[in-house]
Amino acid sequence: MYKILVLPGDGVGREVVREALRVVQKIATLAHLVFETKEALVGGSSIDQHGVPITDEVIKAAKNSDAVLLGAVGGTKWDGLEYKKRPEQALLALRKELGLYANLRPAAIDPSLIDSSPLKREIIEGVDILVVRELTGGIYFGTPKGIEKTADGERGFNTEVYTTREIERIALKAFEFARKRKRKVISVDKANILESSELWRRVVIGVGKHYPDVQLSHMYVDNCAMQLIRNPKQFDVIVTTNLFGDILSDEAAMLTGSIGMLPSASLGDHHALYEPVHGSAPDIAGMDKVNPIATILSFAMMLRYTFNLHDLSLAVEQAVKKVLKDGYRTFDLAGPGQPVVSTSKMGDLILERIQH
Repeated sequence: MYKILVLPGDGVGREVVREALRVVQKIATLAHLVFETKEALVGGSSIDQHGVPITDEVIKAAKNSDAVLLGAVGGTKWDGLEYKKRPEQALLALRKELGLYANLRPAAIDPSLIDSSPLKREIIEGVDILVVRELTGGIYFGTPKGIEKTADGERGFNTEVYTTREIERIALKAFEFARKRKRKVISVDKANILESSELWRRVVIGVGKHYPDVQLSHMYVDNCAMQLIRNPKQFDVIVTTNLFGDILSDEAAMLTGSIGMLPSASLGDHHALYEPVHGSAPDIAGMDKVNPIATILSFAMMLRYTFNLHDLSLAVEQAVKKVLKDGYRTFDLAGPGQPVVSTSKMGDLILERIQH
């Protein structure tokens, strides 16, 4: 029996998680498995009910589960709250408490969606990138941080901090994944300006010496942002810091045509969390029009990385490919003249095509 903590969250999170749970049940039936799912509040919905973005009970439930499936958190409703009490703090708490230091964000071009990308076919055809983002260090967690009064106003400050151990363990993940792909790692930093990046580069080089079969190169973050648009096919595995990875992975996601297509996995040594890259999109919440594919593919990543059920993961991924090849599109993917299907209809179509 596999135990999954389900955190739908806010906005469209509930809609996309609903479709993913239908896929969970379909896989369970096909493969004669038992997935025990327990649902809890997180983000804005938790604030409304409990006054905090995540409770100690939910953290404990996450630690007692095999994996966590999360929808999305946040929304304009809670924008006026003090920073430390906003819905997004739930994500930081989960990453910290579960030790989820490695964020995997794949960005691969589905042949059926090449025309949905904002870039030309010859630039993006065949693109298959894995961004490995360090998730529990860097400027998001460094101290001191805050906002303080000054003589002429206020001063806001954050601290970028990395230790040798934090860099080593994310670099190890990147090299191990590269060995299963094209054996190429590009480490992204700002070593010409930042001391934290100077250490980052030096440690990554040290780790790379243990992987002579993997090609290692380095790129400054501003150049990487440009190269992702200019020549994305040069990338295989990108390993980078928390802040740079946050930005670059969203940029890489848009190469595929829609951020609604991109899943993610946040891995630690003992726990894992899976979620779509997109946010809560409160402007379309409840309208049955959000793309559920990213969340469904996040469950496929769970099958692969947490449960080691590679054939079942592939079955889900192939079902998604078949639906797209057959021409079905949610509103974020549809071009001129293409029919648009709803969130629930897209879920129906994927379920029909899952075979084991």
